[in-house]
Amino acid sequence: MKRLNVDDLFAGKVSRYALVIGVAKRARQITKDYEDRGVVLDEKSVLLAIDDFKNHKINILQPEIDD
Repeated sequence: MKRLNVDDLFAGKVSRYALVIGVAKRARQITKDYEDRGVVLDEKSVLLAIDDFKNHKINILQPEIDD
């Protein structure tokens, strides 16, 4: 099992809730893409999604707050 430190992933830029939601959405996208192509995944889609975030292929955008 891969062990991952959440703080290393984003260095405190986003909340953990946003990280979980982002990874879940990306994992669903990966699963759908592979199903549409008829390819069977060898690795879990959640692990692939985490790798995308870890390698900065995908980032979470935070809304700008106007005062």
